[in-house]
Amino acid sequence: MTELLWGKEPARTRGPKPAITLTAIAEVGIAIADAEGLDAVSMQRVAGELPVTKMALYRYVPGKTELVAVMSDLAMGGPPDRPDLPWREALRTWAVDLYDGFTRHPWLLQSTIGRRLLGPNELAWMERGVAALTGTGLSGGEQLDSILVITSHVRNIAQQSTTFPGHTTGLTEEDMQLSLAEILSTEADRFPHLTTAMRTSAGSENQGLEFGLQRILDGLELLISGRTD
Repeated sequence: MTELLWGKEPARTRGPKPAITLTAIAEVGIAIADAEGLDAVSMQRVAGELPVTKMALYRYVPGKTELVAVMSDLAMGGPPDRPDLPWREALRTWAVDLYDGFTRHPWLLQSTIGRRLLGPNELAWMERGVAALTGTGLSGGEQLDSILVITSHVRNIAQQSTTFPGHTTGLTEEDMQLSLAEILSTEADRFPHLTTAMRTSAGSENQGLEFGLQRILDGLELLISGRTD
């Protein structure tokens, strides 16, 4: 698995030049997952999109678990280049970039959970996040925990605001808002506080992303200022 994730494809024995590459295989898997969801990805389905048989595909990647790992790291890509920024704005920008990545490939929310080996792109994201906190006075553990908390918030908002391919309800965000408003217009007595809050709110889940980020960053700023003082 490590060799595959880090671009070290298995050595080939003598014979004809390989018809495909691991990257090409992963790109086909990504296209399928983007269009139909992660459950639609299978070795048989990927082989069908390539000039190889299913059995030949196993010469490049042992199975679906390994394929999804390579797909995930490739789909994430490296973090965008950003100019040097103060730590707070650097972390905010990092979080928004991460959110954009999850919404471009919603299946990443499923494939990047749990204990697993990490590839170079995912580690590059972690490196960029930790780098923003270098020199703030936070310990290494606190820097890593800060990234974990921010990532968890980003993932949660992305999961709430994303329609997963293959699991669509057919509802847009606007449809959901209108439906809720209609229900509350007739059930205001039953849900008085929720009704009042909805009447004075506007916008989308992205407001939740920004609101949560600012509160997390407020807490970090308080912690950091205490250290520097």
